[in-house]
Amino acid sequence: MLTHNRSPFLLLQGHPVQPGHVLMKSFSGQCSSEELWQLNRTWVFQGYGASLQPQTMLLDEGHGRLYVGAKNTLFSLSLDRVNTHHREIQWASTESQIEDCLMKGREKPECANYIKVLQQYNQTHLLVCGTGAFNPLCSYVRVGHTGQVRGELYIGLYTDYWENDGALCRLNNQTYSRTERDDRQQLSEPKFVGSAIIPDNDDRDDDKVYFFFTEREMGAEGVNKAVYTRVGRVCANDQGGQRMLVNRWSSFLKTRLICSVTGPNGIDTHFDELEDVFVLKSRDGKNPEIFGLFSTTSAVFKGYAVCVYQMDDIRAAFNGPFAYRERPEHHWTPYEDRVPYPRPGSCASKVNGGGFSSSKEFPDEVLRFVRSHPVMYRAVLPQHRRPILLQTEPGRRKLTQIAVDRVQAQDGHYHVLYIGTDDSVVLKVITIYNKDTDTMEEVLLEELQVFKVSTPIREIIISPKRQQLYVGSDVGVAQVRLHQCDLYGSECADCCLARDPYCAWDGLTCSRYYPAGVYTKRRFRRQDVRHGNAVQLCNGLQIDAEERLVYGVESNSTLLECVPRSLQAKVLWFLQKEGEKHEVRGDERVIMTSHGLLFLRVKSSDAGAYVCQTVEHGYVHTLLRITLRVLVGEKVESAIHADNGREETKGPAPCHSSVGPHTRMWYKEFLQLIGYGDAQRVEEYCERVWCSDKKRKKTKRKYVPPGGEKRGKGRGEENSHRAPRHTVDT
Repeated sequence: MLTHNRSPFLLLQGHPVQPGHVLMKSFSGQCSSEELWQLNRTWVFQGYGASLQPQTMLLDEGHGRLYVGAKNTLFSLSLDRVNTHHREIQWASTESQIEDCLMKGREKPECANYIKVLQQYNQTHLLVCGTGAFNPLCSYVRVGHTGQVRGELYIGLYTDYWENDGALCRLNNQTYSRTERDDRQQLSEPKFVGSAIIPDNDDRDDDKVYFFFTEREMGAEGVNKAVYTRVGRVCANDQGGQRMLVNRWSSFLKTRLICSVTGPNGIDTHFDELEDVFVLKSRDGKNPEIFGLFSTTSAVFKGYAVCVYQMDDIRAAFNGPFAYRERPEHHWTPYEDRVPYPRPGSCASKVNGGGFSSSKEFPDEVLRFVRSHPVMYRAVLPQHRRPILLQTEPGRRKLTQIAVDRVQAQDGHYHVLYIGTDDSVVLKVITIYNKDTDTMEEVLLEELQVFKVSTPIREIIISPKRQQLYVGSDVGVAQVRLHQCDLYGSECADCCLARDPYCAWDGLTCSRYYPAGVYTKRRFRRQDVRHGNAVQLCNGLQIDAEERLVYGVESNSTLLECVPRSLQAKVLWFLQKEGEKHEVRGDERVIMTSHGLLFLRVKSSDAGAYVCQTVEHGYVHTLLRITLRVLVGEKVESAIHADNGREETKGPAPCHSSVGPHTRMWYKEFLQLIGYGDAQRVEEYCERVWCSDKKRKKTKRKYVPPGGEKRGKGRGEENSHRAPRHTVDT
């Protein structure tokens, strides 16, 4: 039995996929942005020119590999570092397949073999399916030691060339089951999103397979086609009927998943388009939580929402009344006539009486009923009857993918949501429900720019075991650590206000939080995810604010940089001058930015002592004290011009002499203006750092190690000669 937590349904165009023609293959042979890279938090595999199929990714923690489909290629990446020690299998379309594809009127790039289905078949093999030049083909790929090959694949696909026949199918070596052809009651223009095998009890014969998809349905007036998100269900042991529904599901039922918010006018806004689904497993496997990422279908209003569903509510809907309507344009009503026995949609299992050993023994009356009544009347409502996350601002980025981690903190368990966007960003969010006020709070912990170029996130796979995310896009596959607590700083308040359930203040710095009993020796920890109450937790533990001296030149722009560590903090600026303290308000000349206080044109009257403070959850934190001194523009300009008029001094030209023979000494005059007397030390420092760096780079370009032109630079090679990043605080 193929069991999987979260499987994307991907289109295989051409003929129905049959696993009869099997090729045995095995892996052999060739073996975030800049800030995330520098922080040693992300690694990116770029595919070596292959056209990646990022929705086709499979995590195999048993073998420590991540499998990724591509054009004519299947990659196997290391879970430790996705950009090292990769392996690959070439699986291109044959010449005859390409010729047949071109005869069908397709372009040559479409006639390649794109890997579209990738599933764990058992402990030793993968089941891999490709488009095969519009003639789909499946293969088994050996990834472990030899063993018995058995399993099943549940998949949603279009089986015809023109994409008219959408079907939910099961494939194995013995049987081929699917939904009815051309039956709009079962499926109507479906878009398949995901699936999961979820047991109801300890009787394996009663296991159910759940499918998540959207479909278009004729509205009550018979004019508009409304989009609905559905959860469908079949029995895992469903073998179809003996005389009717042969090789068809005898247990297929579906109902609606609702994700909506009620407006001030009492009218609900529905998020009906399912973008992605994540099944968060439970310990017993019977009661996972279903997280759905939805969007609106309106052309006027575009928004996104995340709703969470409980299995008890889903099962209650399938155990409730069936839906009925006389004609497609009529409203659904509960079916009130007699329901045959055994209940349509139930499995042939012991918990259901044990009277039937197979679905082939079900009475024809049961099969006729389930074929004509596949829709349940009750919809499934989300937990708390509302979304846990909303994004409704116009013009914001699109949300594409979701993965969830369950994290234990000092004050309870939290769901950490990782949401992919269309511009290379992964949002790290927690949501907190307040039972007393019946409200939901969203806390954005981090925005992770995973790829350097703007590209949609196509897939997110989470590994709680390794504490890693694996993020797929058209430009590559990125590996990102779930947390980096030291980024929140070494102060108790910063760590507490971050409200990251992975992190706690341990008395010295912000570090990884571990539940009691994980380590016997540890320092005391302070953490408050629910409230972020730094006033109570960190009273008397605040470190003195950093002090800086900044110079600005009159009529030029100047930035007083101050960036809070918490995304939720409100930044306030104050100016202390002549014994008085005034709050700085922005205007057309002074702008409050996310990076600090920006003076577009600084004046001499702007000089003074500036204080940068943050306010969050009642906690006031002084981050910086900056003294701004304003230099008169004429003096700076005269110093530069005076130096440009001098003759070049004797001695070897420093590395900045390439600017010109008369420009090398002006900075000494500037240092004297601001009262820095030891200009000679600055010159020696520049000579040592910058000139020697250029010499090293020249030497490096001359030396190419054997085979070096074929090897990509490793992290150490790329960074070893980067000039150090300095700020001059005078």
